Amino acid sequence: MSKTEFKMPKMGESITEGTIINWLVQEGDSFEEGDILVEVATDKVDNEVPAPSAGKMISHKVSAKDVVPVGATIAVLELSEGASATEISEQKKETKTSASKTKKPALQKDQGDKAARSKNFKINENLFISPLVDVVARKNHISYEELARITGTGKDGRLRKSDVTNYLKEGRPFQFAQVVPEVSGFQVPDLKFDKGTGKIVEMDRMREMIADHMVYSKHTSPHVTAYIEADLTDMVTWRNANKVKFQKKHGEKLTFTPLFIEAVAKAIKDFPMINSSLDGKNIIVKEDINIGMATALPSGNLIVPVVKNADTKNLKELAASTNELVGKSRAGDLKGDDMKGSTFTISNVGTFGSLMGTPIINQPEAAILATGIIKKRAEVLEKEDGDTIEIRSMMYLSLSFDHRIVDGFLAGSFLRRVGDYMEQFDVSRKI
Repeated sequence: MSKTEFKMPKMGESITEGTIINWLVQEGDSFEEGDILVEVATDKVDNEVPAPSAGKMISHKVSAKDVVPVGATIAVLELSEGASATEISEQKKETKTSASKTKKPALQKDQGDKAARSKNFKINENLFISPLVDVVARKNHISYEELARITGTGKDGRLRKSDVTNYLKEGRPFQFAQVVPEVSGFQVPDLKFDKGTGKIVEMDRMREMIADHMVYSKHTSPHVTAYIEADLTDMVTWRNANKVKFQKKHGEKLTFTPLFIEAVAKAIKDFPMINSSLDGKNIIVKEDINIGMATALPSGNLIVPVVKNADTKNLKELAASTNELVGKSRAGDLKGDDMKGSTFTISNVGTFGSLMGTPIINQPEAAILATGIIKKRAEVLEKEDGDTIEIRSMMYLSLSFDHRIVDGFLAGSFLRRVGDYMEQFDVSRKI
């Protein structure tokens, strides 16, 4: 038996840290190869970390709820002889690769080497929030906007953990503060709402993260929503006529999702600025077109798996990707990389019977599309020999966009192009 440092493994190409959820093997306990030692959360995905070989848990170096960077030692194990060498070698190799990648992003010079190894959240030109401060803020439900009101005592006014803890001790005096002109004497009242009584349901960790993400998005991006209506009769007719043949030929179920993704990917290529993110005063126009699919889990929580390089896939490949990701979502088998890298998101609110929706942007993207229920209606059609009334399959589309970087002309043009691709579907298309 030999003592070995057990390090935080790399659980995805872009994953740099994880949160310890729970230790399943306690100090002093023995385990077998493959036994789950610890549960680790990365964003919205929970991961089980197995033992590399049989052995004994000597000590835990981190505790539940600790945020730990990839490659950091989280425990000391005593492993059986001969089994640890390969594992540790691979682990060191992986840690080295991960460390080199985390140092690539450009940071301000005065952040130092310590900041270069951790993830910082840039809120504005003067405020950076370190992972340590972020953990304290999330635990106490402090929004990023509220954090921006706290005076930082670090170098160049940077916010420190002690600043936040002192702010909490003072009773959060700026919790309801609003920026108002000095000439106005208006103050936001400290309203005491009667929230009523009833059954208390504590948020699970995923719901807390979703809540934080949604509030952050609304505080960060000025949301504007545009709407159009599209006639999907030809698409619906083709899909209904070919879905059985498609499944027999390709072994994949043909839903509307890959057809929607196909139309959106084409429109993004026509209007690439919609496929962007804001970084300070720079707009990053993404090279890849990765489409996120907002998917509801059985628990009711929302998750966004990503179809990578959607513009390069044919319909068969899009159907395979969407079916695989939906299956993983429902089974709870999504990995970190399945959730990373989206550049544009689609939320199919029609799945739940909604006519239309006003989705919240999935940060740091510039826009998100909501597709409503496909509903048959009597529509007036203009023809050369006069107007007619026909039964058509209609759908509302709504695009929420970040008005800092997307103006009404771009948003409206892109949304109309998506609708055009859906309406101009080739009914003679071969499967």
